[in-house]
Amino acid sequence: MERRATFARWLLAMLYLAAGAAHLILPGPFLGIVPHWVPAPAATIAVTGACEIAGAIGLLVPATRKLAGIMLALYAVCVFPANIKHAIDDLSSGTGLPIWYHAPRLLLQPLIVWWALLAGNVVRWRSKPSSRRYS
Repeated sequence: MERRATFARWLLAMLYLAAGAAHLILPGPFLGIVPHWVPAPAATIAVTGACEIAGAIGLLVPATRKLAGIMLALYAVCVFPANIKHAIDDLSSGTGLPIWYHAPRLLLQPLIVWWALLAGNVVRWRSKPSSRRYS
């Protein structure tokens, strides 16, 4: 179980590290998906990139792992409106990414929240099925 949790932690950390770097190095594509009600879109993209990088590093440091997992889970919830806007814009224009990209991305968002909590040791893998039976 611990090996799976360690693998999940490292994989998520690398994904967030790459996403954070993309936000900082190539912010342009992200500008179009920031909802209109978010102030200072360019600054918001830079801050979210820094948060992704900090969260990735935090997952790998035992002393900050739990906080990083909680914060990345909250982050995944907070960016969900941008993901919805991105899907609506792309699908309504017909020129963006297709439904097969957006549908899994939106439907798997709860899994990303859970994954961050797992990687942060906030929740644990279930080691074996319960032997309790309910009638």
